[in-house]
Amino acid sequence: MSQEIKEQVKEAYTRVANSGAGCGCGPASCGSPAQDWTLSESYSKVAGYEAEADYALGCGIPTEHAKIKEGYTVLDLGSGAGNDVFVARSIVGKTGHVIGVDMTEAMIEKANENKQKLGYDNVDFILGEIEDLPLKENSIDVTVSNCVLNLVPDKKKAYEEVYRVLKPGGHFSMSDIVLRGTLPKGIMEAAEMYAGCISGALQEEAYIEAIKDAGFKNITITKERVVEMPDDVLLEYVCCPEELEKFKASTNEVISLGVYAEK
Repeated sequence: MSQEIKEQVKEAYTRVANSGAGCGCGPASCGSPAQDWTLSESYSKVAGYEAEADYALGCGIPTEHAKIKEGYTVLDLGSGAGNDVFVARSIVGKTGHVIGVDMTEAMIEKANENKQKLGYDNVDFILGEIEDLPLKENSIDVTVSNCVLNLVPDKKKAYEEVYRVLKPGGHFSMSDIVLRGTLPKGIMEAAEMYAGCISGALQEEAYIEAIKDAGFKNITITKERVVEMPDDVLLEYVCCPEELEKFKASTNEVISLGVYAEK
């Protein structure tokens, strides 16, 4: 089942890379009402931002609270076309190094095209999966990720891998989607929404627990934002208007969460 999910996610993000534009955090929803809706935040005023590398696929700005310093080695999980990698590079400077890992070949190709255009020699994009990172242990100062851990079927293994590659005293800063309460069945079962970061999300308590179980300490919530999904998007997945009204009247929520933690 986990391999099937990965193939669905890879197919969705390959379409985004090949089309040259994203449709919010739900790339498989291109052409639907979701195309005009995004979970992402604006990078327009962020140093190092490269518009060509931004497909609006994230749900936050993880570098904002990452405490990255000049000379650091930074890892971006699910690096896509390179958006957060290039932002991190502007902070680490010429003496630092930024690595992007992504499991979608088309995204790695696009990221390397952007890297070549920009002429950066201290940035690398590597094909690989988060549950089995192709990196040495204790080699990374800071790990960032933007709305990607939702897409990983084995989140426990993913966090264990992040812990393994971080240097002692290293830390991570991630933006992700978590749930409070229960989403309507249609949304939870929709493969499109899994690729769009929502139906693969954990309950908030389980998300934090997975980080603790991997060995991280000083876990801090750096940002919290309720995600308001448009009715026309939700109606594509719920059974009927009555189910939508029931969901909207409940205390169930989708949250964009910023999390910081240390090894």
